[in-house]
Amino acid sequence: MPWSKMDTQRQEVSQFRARLWWALLVIVIVFVGLVSRLVYLQVWQYERYATESDDNRQQLQAIAPTRGLIYDTNGALLAGNRASHSLTLVPEQLIGGRRGIDNVLAELAQVVSIDQNDVKRFNRRLNQPRRPHSPVALRFQLNPTEIAQITVNQHRLPGVRIVPELVRFYPLDKGFVHALGYVGRINDRELAKLDSANYSATHHVGKLGVERFYETELHGNVGYQTVETNARGRVLQVLDRFEPVPGKNITLFLDAQLQQAAAKLLEGKRGAIVAIDPKTGGVLAMASAPSYGANQFVTGISNANYQALRGSDDLPLFNRALRGRYPPASTVKPVMAIAGMDSGIISRKYSLWDPGYYQLTEGGRLYRDWKEGGHGQVDMHKSIVESVDTYYYAIAHIMGNDPMTKYLAQFGLGQVTIADQPEATKAVLPTQQWKRINRSASWFPGDSLNLGIGQGFLSATPTQLATMAMVLANKGKWHQIRMIKAINDQPVEKVSDIGRNDPKQPSDVALERSSDWNKIHNAMIDVMHGKKGTGRRSGAESSYKMAGKTGTAQVLGIKQDSTYDAATIAERFRDHGLYIGWAPAKDPVIAIAVIIENGGGGSSAAAPLARKLFDLSILGAQSKTKAKEGAENDG
Repeated sequence: MPWSKMDTQRQEVSQFRARLWWALLVIVIVFVGLVSRLVYLQVWQYERYATESDDNRQQLQAIAPTRGLIYDTNGALLAGNRASHSLTLVPEQLIGGRRGIDNVLAELAQVVSIDQNDVKRFNRRLNQPRRPHSPVALRFQLNPTEIAQITVNQHRLPGVRIVPELVRFYPLDKGFVHALGYVGRINDRELAKLDSANYSATHHVGKLGVERFYETELHGNVGYQTVETNARGRVLQVLDRFEPVPGKNITLFLDAQLQQAAAKLLEGKRGAIVAIDPKTGGVLAMASAPSYGANQFVTGISNANYQALRGSDDLPLFNRALRGRYPPASTVKPVMAIAGMDSGIISRKYSLWDPGYYQLTEGGRLYRDWKEGGHGQVDMHKSIVESVDTYYYAIAHIMGNDPMTKYLAQFGLGQVTIADQPEATKAVLPTQQWKRINRSASWFPGDSLNLGIGQGFLSATPTQLATMAMVLANKGKWHQIRMIKAINDQPVEKVSDIGRNDPKQPSDVALERSSDWNKIHNAMIDVMHGKKGTGRRSGAESSYKMAGKTGTAQVLGIKQDSTYDAATIAERFRDHGLYIGWAPAKDPVIAIAVIIENGGGGSSAAAPLARKLFDLSILGAQSKTKAKEGAENDG
């Protein structure tokens, strides 16, 4: 028994030692495994996991550049920026993918107002190319109450950020949108064309006009910052920052005071006014009526408001100054007179007897003059002063299509004349080829007669007519028509100065006899100041001389045996009133075109508006000069 007991004890000790060694071996193996794993992770895989760690706690965020400002010629701010707060989501910080996003959207809807349109736009932005961890906008322009509500509930809204930003603001919004254009949210079509990296933090882009044409200069270049965040995505500190390059500031020739006056003169009317500086080609005013406010488009106009604008019979969204096509009517008569004289088709002393009508063939159709009974004996001077249609029927019949369209093109018709307004249209300058292509018909003598008085197939925009007035005022001298005056205070003579292609522009109009310019100028001065001038009422009692030409464009065809009676015709079918001119007559500082749709005669509807703008431009400038001189003398 003792031996048996001792053997059992020895056996137990042996088993214990074996188990101990096995346990020790396991411990050693585990320890070696842990050390090996630690070495592997800390040494061999250091760069990989260091990068992943940094990715978890560090984020690269794009910083939107500040959009450049737009000023008028006198330094008045036309387009600035103001602070706004946007509600955004960072999808990478939401657990559960699409389900996580939907859960957060549902939570947010209980905190602030979010409609289905907000969600639809958010989903579109979510599917657009973007940088990881960059926020996706859900709503813009949060008010202080909404900001406070989101901040209080931030603990249960992972991935939700309130992002402060600067958005476009137009301090002089009324009447400026058709000249400036506006900035709006980037849509899918625009995003496909834009530099995705440079616009990674930008939600808006120039949509129309100056804002669109100079988008590259105004936008600037994106910046970046590396930030450290906690597990909830809250920024703890900025580790590195590359500052964005702000957009360039732009100065326009546009005169805010003149623009406001033009817009006010057009209130309650449909039409357009374009004013140009004849010495530079700079656009001083460009108003189209009716108009609308640009600020409502910056962060998204409501569907109801947009449909109201779009459905209006008065077409407020339509830019009449750049895209309106109107028969120029009698405003082209000075150019037709030049065409006849300079081409040698008629003599400078050519005259005819006006019985009140013109006939191509005896017993044929009567092409009537506006004055029943006619004007008697008419020469070139009288034909412009009293706007005698019969004179231009006759010379148009002699000239035919080619000489007329050749000279009209030299004055800017049938082409885009403005360099930096992308919405401008060239309207229609009807040649024989144009009619064959577009009407599948030959050119007839009657077409020439209509063209001679600015009717028929011929159409022009108000901008083209203002350009024509400038070239007439300058005695054939052309300047590039443009909005831009300077970028960052550096003068811009042509858009090619900033790397754009200059649009094709006619050469200066050189006449065989330079004295013909004086004949045309004198006639246009008498239009405004002569005893029988069609614009004499608008030129009366002026302290300076002005030159101009009125026009009345027929909208509704009148039968041969009928007479025009505005009182019996629906307002939409009444004549358009037109006017072109410049002032002062001898050393012009402003050339202008006015069109009033269905306003009646140009002498009553358009010329009085031009006179008021002439007074503001000339007498207002003189008053400022006198006041400045008086202050200097007092000093």
